[in-house]
Amino acid sequence: KEVTITVDTLAQNVYMLTGQGGNIGIYVGETHVFMIDDQFERLSEKLKTAITSLTDKPITFLFNTHMHGDHSGGNARFNSETVTLVAQDNVRERIQLNLLPKVESKEMSAEDYAKMLPEVTFSQDITFYDGEETIMAFHVHNAHTDGDAMVYFMDSNVLHMGDTYFTGRYPYIDLKSGGSIDGFITAHKKALMVINDDTKIIPGHGRPSNKSELQANVSMLEDIRTKIQAQIDAGATLDEVKTDASITKDYDSTSGTGFINPERIREIIYTSLKE
Repeated sequence: KEVTITVDTLAQNVYMLTGQGGNIGIYVGETHVFMIDDQFERLSEKLKTAITSLTDKPITFLFNTHMHGDHSGGNARFNSETVTLVAQDNVRERIQLNLLPKVESKEMSAEDYAKMLPEVTFSQDITFYDGEETIMAFHVHNAHTDGDAMVYFMDSNVLHMGDTYFTGRYPYIDLKSGGSIDGFITAHKKALMVINDDTKIIPGHGRPSNKSELQANVSMLEDIRTKIQAQIDAGATLDEVKTDASITKDYDSTSGTGFINPERIREIIYTSLKE
């Protein structure tokens, strides 16, 4: 079906774009645009049109919060000679691993492959300065993947959490790419240390959020983790936990109707705790 790009204004110069895939952050600076994530390649032209409706300033930095294709799939379409693609070290490695087979099978050109890869990577954190705005990006370990980074616009008081936060739904945690339930909860807590009651949060998926909603999400995930850990300690098998609806029943009506259903979140958390 036809994808429409919608825009939420979160601060004077910070916007959230919703289309299909991960939420995009746009900061319009003094002379240029700082962009966070770019969804799927097929949406690139639509996204460019949406950004042009906000500003005629050029994009100079494109930041990937992690390696998944619904956040980085448009990299090659946005990555021009005037754009610098930035991400945590592991993001570049994982995109390489995922896309090299496509180059070898001629599904993707070597040129596009090169443009998909972050050109500047960092280990722990990196800071950008733009007039009055300070943009802090920091790595959170083994959360949704092993390469997640959050981006905080200090002056605007907006935090883009990427897929370390899903609003109104159970999170997807990519265990095969280094994610874990413990790291996911720790990432939430790191965000809570950075923000205040007035901070606007851009989640990886879902509507714009705030500190109190994030705190409620932490409490939910900690409660489910505690219950599943107790089951593991009592010797429960994966199948027993997957089919035990009582573990998540308090949250299923509000969080269990998205991409990750109640049985799947119990499976992900059980598997993560057993690793």
